[in-house]
Amino acid sequence: MPHYDERLRGVEDRLRSDHPEHAGTPRGHRPSRTWLWLAAGIVGLVAGIVIGHGLLIAAGLVVAGMAGQLLDPQRNRPRGSLPGSR
Repeated sequence: MPHYDERLRGVEDRLRSDHPEHAGTPRGHRPSRTWLWLAAGIVGLVAGIVIGHGLLIAAGLVVAGMAGQLLDPQRNRPRGSLPGSR
């Protein structure tokens, strides 16, 4: 049975490390800059809608989408590292 206990202990450690309180910001990641990019994307999107310029709308959507991806708290988690996956 020790093998079973070790596996449970490993799962418990991974769950603890995945908790948002224990997660730090990645090295070099500055959330304030990301918020500025998100604001710039939204401003570009709104300006494109008001002006009626499709290229500005598309650029605003792309920039806002990229900033949204950077704000994702789980973006640095490798694929397949969810609890219960092998």
